[in-house]
Amino acid sequence: MQYLELNALQDELRDSELVILGFPCNQFGLQEPGRNDEILNGLKCVRPGGNFVPNFHLFQKGDVNGQNEQKIYTFLKNSCPPIGNSFGNAVNRLFWTPIKVNDVKWNFEKFLVGPDGRPVRRWLSRTPVSQVKRDILSYMKLQKETERLLMLGREQK
Repeated sequence: MQYLELNALQDELRDSELVILGFPCNQFGLQEPGRNDEILNGLKCVRPGGNFVPNFHLFQKGDVNGQNEQKIYTFLKNSCPPIGNSFGNAVNRLFWTPIKVNDVKWNFEKFLVGPDGRPVRRWLSRTPVSQVKRDILSYMKLQKETERLLMLGREQK
């Protein structure tokens, strides 16, 4: 379901220069067991299926937590405060060590990074994409207003 919603979000906000990036990971319930060359076929034929093709960039599969986590996730997690302090029932579901409070809790956790490259916001995986969209639109509106005020300030000098 999240893949379909992310495709819709990418379509809807493409003109706003929103870029969605996907990072497949197998650390949560072993939900992404395929090799990199199998992931797109898995999406197309199995989950979500129905000839689904993501309209956003999918990176190669990698770790988002633990000793071998991708550097982008080290940066994102260190830039945004942890969300939630519970991993739920972690037994036979989480596959990394050491587990830290700021780790990604489950697949489809989302981060918003501003146009300046700074992380702005982080959402739990269970946050509806509709809420993520509202938050992104609010952030974009705030950014435009800030730019407008800066321009006015420059003009008055």
